[in-house]
Amino acid sequence: MGMNFTQATWFCLDVIILGNSGVGKTSLMNQFVNKKFSSQYKATIGADFLTKEVIVDDRVVTLQIWDTAGQERFQSLGVAFYRGADCCVLCYDVTVNKTFEALGSWRDEFLIQASPRDPDNFPFVCLGNKVDLDQRQVLAQDAQEWCESKNSISHFETSAKEAINVEKAFLEISRAALRQEAEDQAYTNDYSDTIKINSNQSQPQQADSCQC
Repeated sequence: MGMNFTQATWFCLDVIILGNSGVGKTSLMNQFVNKKFSSQYKATIGADFLTKEVIVDDRVVTLQIWDTAGQERFQSLGVAFYRGADCCVLCYDVTVNKTFEALGSWRDEFLIQASPRDPDNFPFVCLGNKVDLDQRQVLAQDAQEWCESKNSISHFETSAKEAINVEKAFLEISRAALRQEAEDQAYTNDYSDTIKINSNQSQPQQADSCQC
């Protein structure tokens, strides 16, 4: 039976992509959203975003994907977009080992700046891009072991150029962001209920009769 879209629940989720300059963050985003790839490289200044509507487990989701600057002199311009993210994507280039070694710093910086409610369980997804190239420096096993050590981060090897694993990776990103949004909403509801209960308890008791 097909889904009744008129009864579907709509979600708007924010995803942020972090990683060193040149790892293919913009290319991955464009391949997923527009099914296009350009070999012309242009550094992102500050942050840019694209949106795409997807269906995730019978739920309609609008992803707002933020592409941030990897160059150090522009990084501070993107920090303002860390807060409110529902999922963080850590991206490296499988042909450049230093981009993989930088993932820990990117993850730590995100947690510091975003200050998520539950940092130990905030969803990250790791993408090793450019698997279409031959000059591999980062072994998939090494990347997988690093991801396991960071609370079992999901890991995908991708190619923005050849569209390898891009759809699959962003589906997992969408699911992770959706779970985070649901947990945050549940926490907000519980917190609101607690405030209401405490507020009611703090109300002065009304006397049954005037004792003047």
